[in-house]
This record gives sequence, structure tokens and C-alpha cells, in this order.
Amino acid sequence: MTSLPPVAPKRPNVPSNLGARELGDERLTGLRVTEAELGGDLSERAAADLRFDEARLDQLDLSGTEAPGLTLNDAIVAAGSWANLRATRGRLTRVAVEDLRATGVDLGETTLKDVTFAGSRLDLASFRFAKLERVAFADCRLEEADFYGAELSSVRFERCNLTAAIFSAARCERSEIRDCQLADLQGVEGLGGVRMPWPDVMQLTGLLAAATGIVVVD
Repeated sequence: MTSLPPVAPKRPNVPSNLGARELGDERLTGLRVTEAELGGDLSERAAADLRFDEARLDQLDLSGTEAPGLTLNDAIVAAGSWANLRATRGRLTRVAVEDLRATGVDLGETTLKDVTFAGSRLDLASFRFAKLERVAFADCRLEEADFYGAELSSVRFERCNLTAAIFSAARCERSEIRDCQLADLQGVEGLGGVRMPWPDVMQLTGLLAAATGIVVVD
């Protein structure tokens, strides 16, 4: 059976002449921000259903913010922090993320379509039951990231650290892992159908043997 390579994510459509906007103490719950460049500290805030359209988030701090239903459409995320951001059941569409610190971010049950994560820290991140379509992770830290029950379609991991990441009950289609660290990966059976070069497969031989009931003897 031939496995097709992933389809690359589409780039966000963000205007080049965005005006700066400061949210300060503005109420974030249900707020919609369009065609703006934002920075500053929005950490530890209540921000359910916060939405950014055609925006650039530059050094924006959302650490520890409660933002279920967070929506980003056509957005660039440049550095900043999403550490321990709780953004379940949200939607990210045509989003480019670079140099973001997002340890422990919770994107469970979120839909991610045409999203790129580059050079970002996503260790302990949760993608449980998320839907990922045309998503690329490049040069990212994903140690102990949780993809339990996630649906991955055209998802690519390249030069990422996936040590102890969880893929139990995941479903993968047209996806690829290349040049990644895969020690202690959990739920290897959830990677069925994923494309990998031979050196990556070799890292998983023991786990694959255990998952299929093979007994290794001397």
C-alpha cells in the first residue's frame, strides 16, 4: 500500500500594515480582535471565546490564561508564551507559530487546520481528542506531549523531540515523522500508517515488538 506524503499547511493571510492595539484591562471574554498587532501581558486572565482574526501576536503572554474556545484565523504568533494556557475546544486556522514557549498548553478537542509550529516549546502540551489537518511541527520540543485520541491528517513532525509523547488511540492519515527523537514513545500502535525513514523506525523496534506481542529472545 502506497502512503502519500502530507500536504503542506497553507500560510496565513495577514495584512502587512497592521495597527498596534493594547488590550490592557479590557474584558477578554468573548472579545474579537481583527487586523491588529498585539503584545503585552494577558496572563492569568479569563478569556473564554477570545478571537483573533488577521492578527499578529508579537511577544504576547497568555500564560495560565483560561481561554476555552480560543479562535485564531489568519494569524502569526511570534515568540511570547502560552505556557499552561487552557484553550480547549478552540479553533486555529491558517496560523504560523514561531519561537513560542507553550509548555503545558491545553489544546484538547481543538481543531487545528493549516497550522505551522516552528522552533517552539510544546513539552507536556495536550492535543487530546484534537483534530489536526495540514499541521507541521518543525524543530519543536514535544516531550510528553499528549495526542491521545487525536485525529492527524497531513501532519508532519520534523526534527522534533517526541520523547515519551503519547499517541494511544490516535488515528493518522497521510502523516510523517522524520529525524525525530522517539525514545519511550507511548501508544506506538496509534502511529499506524505514518511515514518514517528507516532510522526513525529503528528507534521504535522494541516498542513495536511489544505492541504486536513479539517476544525477543537471545
